[in-house]
Amino acid sequence: MSSLFSKTISLGKDLKITDQEFTNLRDFIYAECGIYVADNRKYLIENRLGNRLKKLNLKNFDEYYNLLRFDVSRSAEIKRLFEVITTNETSFYRNPPQLQVFQQEILSEVLAGCRRNGRRLRIWSAGCSTGEEPYTISMIVHELLRTEIAAWDIRITANDLSERVLDSARRGVYNDYTLRSTPPEIASRYFDSEEGQNKIKSEVKRLVSFGQINLKDRMQLKRVERSQIIFCRNVIIYFDDAMKKHVINAFYDNLLPGGYLIIGHSESLHNITRAFKPIHYPGSIIYKKEE
Repeated sequence: MSSLFSKTISLGKDLKITDQEFTNLRDFIYAECGIYVADNRKYLIENRLGNRLKKLNLKNFDEYYNLLRFDVSRSAEIKRLFEVITTNETSFYRNPPQLQVFQQEILSEVLAGCRRNGRRLRIWSAGCSTGEEPYTISMIVHELLRTEIAAWDIRITANDLSERVLDSARRGVYNDYTLRSTPPEIASRYFDSEEGQNKIKSEVKRLVSFGQINLKDRMQLKRVERSQIIFCRNVIIYFDDAMKKHVINAFYDNLLPGGYLIIGHSESLHNITRAFKPIHYPGSIIYKKEE
């Protein structure tokens, strides 16, 4: 183990990051995963990584930067870095108006086409966090297909940068707060609930396959099975324009002709690409790859 891990240092209450340390760490994060931290968000690096420095007994952010670059255990710490800098605030049935459009318009249309072509459905949840989004998608698929679902070949590919949140997603156990937007009849149908803990039922989990992905990695993106629908909500807001174009182009390549891209309601493809056709619904814009 590196001596960087074994130092014992008397740390002050607050660790302050210098401009050069911020630039080094910001550029390192961008190079590793494409997340861009703007200059006016320097405090995020300082606040979120300060605890890691204290945990590792490091005296400043420069030592942490050198650990990330050169330490024998750098790979494990880079994974921790990804977990610290990403935000995982989410819930089931998040943004109900958008999901209503997905269920009543988009998915219904896609399923009708699939019935004519082998009953094979592929949906990609890119940036799935602790699993609320892909499990919500699975529940909506169940709602539309009901008993017919047994005759279908369905896979929801769910990816995230953080292994920690993926482990949580695979467990499929959630507190009541994460179900705050979930219709009561859906909650009773697809969860086993006891004393504030809600466990996803096996038929919902069965459709979802979780795996780690770095959206900056072209080869990882190319390995994702081609999809009729992609969800990537509240993810590209963390990227600069170059990274946004890289990711959106990868989604375009992944989508089958006539497929749909669903991004966050506060996000837009304006100035990123004109390859998709924007379709306007009440309270939502959905992007279509034309056939």
